[in-house]
Amino acid sequence: MNAPDAMIIRPDDLTGQATRALVAAHLSRMHAASPACSVHALDIDALQDPAVSFWSAWIAEEIAGIGALKRRDAHRGELKSMRTAERFLGHGVGRALLRRITAEAAASGMSSLWLETGTTEEFAAARHLYASEGFVVCGPFGDYAPDPFSTFMTKEI
Repeated sequence: MNAPDAMIIRPDDLTGQATRALVAAHLSRMHAASPACSVHALDIDALQDPAVSFWSAWIAEEIAGIGALKRRDAHRGELKSMRTAERFLGHGVGRALLRRITAEAAASGMSSLWLETGTTEEFAAARHLYASEGFVVCGPFGDYAPDPFSTFMTKEI
């Protein structure tokens, strides 16, 4: 396994097979972990919306993770589709993607980030990561409604 410093994070147009496969795996895992009405993950078409920026992380030419930033308005962005490939769990991929997306959001003039993640055990590592990077639990935002399967978080940047 290569060292985490060998990781490359780059903008991704979602046309590559590896990227599309990881997005599909992400959607599958979301539907396995939550009722369909509580799955807010974006599919390939939604991730290609002009309001969404998408990145992939690579280690030794192998996709290690994905993440997206959806512009909600001039000052707020929403994290979407954060997923680390199973093989790279525990190698800092999610944290690196989160930090890159946060930096990109700040550089584009956003002052806060928002996210929705699950409440069940499958999402514990994600909630821990977000909290360790300064996100705090908040109420529903945007078009979201209260949902026992959703945890909402935000961070000023």
